[in-house]
Amino acid sequence: MDDFAAANTSASIDGIRVDLRHWIGGERIASARTFADLSPIDEAEIAQVAAGTAAEVDAAVAAARAAFPAWSALPVGERSAILRRVADGIEARIEDLARVETRDNGSLIRSHRRGVMPRVALNLRAFADYAEKQLSHPDMSVRGHRERITYDPAGVVAVITPWNAPLMLATWRIGPALAAGNTVVVKPPEWAPLTASLLADIMHEAGVPAGVFNVVQGTGADAGAPLTAHPDINRLAFTGSVPTAAVIARAAAPNIVPLSFELGGKSPLLVFEDADLALAVDLAVEQFDNAGQVCLKAARMLVHSSIADEFTRRLVERTAGLRQGDPREENTDLSALIARRHFEQVSGFVERALADGARALIGGEPNRELGGLYYRPTVLVDAKPGSEILTEEVFGPVVTVETFQTEDDAVARANDTRFGLAATVVTSDPERAERVSHALHAGTVWVNCFFVRDLEAPFGGTGKSGIGREGGLWSFDFYCDVKNSVFSPNGWRNHG
Repeated sequence: MDDFAAANTSASIDGIRVDLRHWIGGERIASARTFADLSPIDEAEIAQVAAGTAAEVDAAVAAARAAFPAWSALPVGERSAILRRVADGIEARIEDLARVETRDNGSLIRSHRRGVMPRVALNLRAFADYAEKQLSHPDMSVRGHRERITYDPAGVVAVITPWNAPLMLATWRIGPALAAGNTVVVKPPEWAPLTASLLADIMHEAGVPAGVFNVVQGTGADAGAPLTAHPDINRLAFTGSVPTAAVIARAAAPNIVPLSFELGGKSPLLVFEDADLALAVDLAVEQFDNAGQVCLKAARMLVHSSIADEFTRRLVERTAGLRQGDPREENTDLSALIARRHFEQVSGFVERALADGARALIGGEPNRELGGLYYRPTVLVDAKPGSEILTEEVFGPVVTVETFQTEDDAVARANDTRFGLAATVVTSDPERAERVSHALHAGTVWVNCFFVRDLEAPFGGTGKSGIGREGGLWSFDFYCDVKNSVFSPNGWRNHG
């Protein structure tokens, strides 16, 4: 660690200037220490970022607490107008955001330009619009009484974000929290912190008042831990791993803070004998997106035995055609894993699976031509039932193929997991689609499609995949205290 006072306060990331300090109370705040931010593309250091501690967390929470009364008192239309300006600012800087996040976490530049960063803007715009529509209910009449339901903002919201899609998943929580009238403290991931700093600039330029949005960078131990245990936090949203969620839950428990957890998955893709095989293979290949570092990824292919050979042959053929390399190139399909520690974890999963009898039809090893953190897309077969590779989340470019004989067998295998984030079903039988989607234990089931969801629909998982639902009114249920006021026609004094 370096003395931050002697370090530059900003860095040029592929030509875009990024401030490396915290954003607290409408000001840039330095720390006494920094941490190294390494790019997964080449493992090179790209910045020394301010490393927050309990002191910066206290300052950010205090700033958010001080800003809360005025922000929450703004009419929802005024808050929404400001958030739409933030969305405009994001859209104006899509190229900058795409280039910085690609360098920072290794995701594909083309995905950022065409999908991820436009969705970041949509997260703000959609919840701004939805707040105006849903945060006021018409009064109801109950036995001659007037009954009113209101959504009161909860207070200060802590948002702890993951490295695989840091800005998109952050704004998925920030959007509804701010639209509802809360103030926010964000702790971005230490492995990909930089676009949160750009978002702070955009928030400021759009007129978000000081203290309403705050960013404290740093490690989980030094910045995340004091934030999750802070007594002045009113809501806490986290996306990440199950073990980390358990630590956060214990830290937040003494303060009785409501939690929203979006955690891991071991999602199945069920391919029935009547499936459109070309569509099934297309959906299977999609699971290598972001080098498999996607919580929703269908890592377990469950294929009817009658079509398994053909499905697997086509999947291997398509996987062989994926282009792995620098994510800043438009024609790259697959990039590197996020960090050396994660690379070793993914490698370890595959090595143990192969030692336990599984076979790699393709991949199964690092990409030695590229070196670094590049791991070849991998298709495994013959894994033993109940083995680690079939039950634990690998979070890398690794899928397994198993076969089944009957519909009941397919559902039983799909549900044989402690996770329940999502599932995908490929079938041409509408009645089967209804039966199977109903029987699957998952927060989201896609039939003959993948990754399609309206922002007003609920999102979340069952089992170890999380706590709660967000999206649409479910978000406002979480980020607000829902109040019911009943007014009697009796007892009024004559004010006429």
